[in-house]
Amino acid sequence: MLTCGVIGAGVFGGFHCGKYAAHERVILAGIYDPDAGRAAALAEKHDDTQAFASLEALLAACDAVTIANPAVCHGEDAMAALEAGCHALVEKPLACDGRTARALVDKADSAGLQLHAGHQERFVARAAGLFDAPAPEGLSARRFGPASPRGADVSVVMDLMIHDLDLALRLIGAAPERVTAEGDADEMRARIVFEGGAEAEFAAGRRAPGPQRSTRFDWTAGTAEIDWVAKTLHNGSPFALDPGFADAPLAKDSLGANVNAFVAAILDGGPAAAPGREAAAAVALAEQIEHAAGLR
Repeated sequence: MLTCGVIGAGVFGGFHCGKYAAHERVILAGIYDPDAGRAAALAEKHDDTQAFASLEALLAACDAVTIANPAVCHGEDAMAALEAGCHALVEKPLACDGRTARALVDKADSAGLQLHAGHQERFVARAAGLFDAPAPEGLSARRFGPASPRGADVSVVMDLMIHDLDLALRLIGAAPERVTAEGDADEMRARIVFEGGAEAEFAAGRRAPGPQRSTRFDWTAGTAEIDWVAKTLHNGSPFALDPGFADAPLAKDSLGANVNAFVAAILDGGPAAAPGREAAAAVALAEQIEHAAGLR
């Protein structure tokens, strides 16, 4: 059994608590949030779970934690968890700058701890068969949504676009060579040329009336497009992608799949599905985009 805790009692903190509480190999020890009332309200929803008065007290009681508080706190709280000897699953972004993200990876490596990230879109992409297809030669990603206080502590690049940056890095498998971008904190467009010649375009915004999230993948042999909201796939390529992926367990409960992978990596030595090192590369690329657009 793994004793786990959750830092952050907001929407995603609640989701993670639910996954841990239902996991047959996990004891949900407790929750910490600077808002003690919110932490207590969430703890009351789960038997034998308490609201801790301090971050240090929660970390001392746990083997592993999820960090689901505001993004600007991710780096500091993840480092505190690792320094306390806790494995950490950090909601995206891993940190708000590349230097901090790399420091987390180095600390986890030196301490022999698991550091995973909340890049749940990876599980949907895997269910669709994208991880088994050849690396795309190009892609175009759009991710828009309405204004929301959740995520507003960072730019739209770190808040929304980072999902697509992570997937591009994972699927293309090459380092970015040239980055251009224009926009502001709430709407951004970027173009990236990767080593080897693959090209990708990204657009993200927080001023849309509703969620719009889609990606087109380009190969010489054809194209495929996935709608992440409707969970539909149009496959015009010769590759064996799955148009019925929405019914796969990985796609139906991507958060649960990520929590399961995190627990299995700790208890069984299983592979990291969204490893901290790759999440740090996405943060570094997001930071490059912000620099290119003049946000830093």
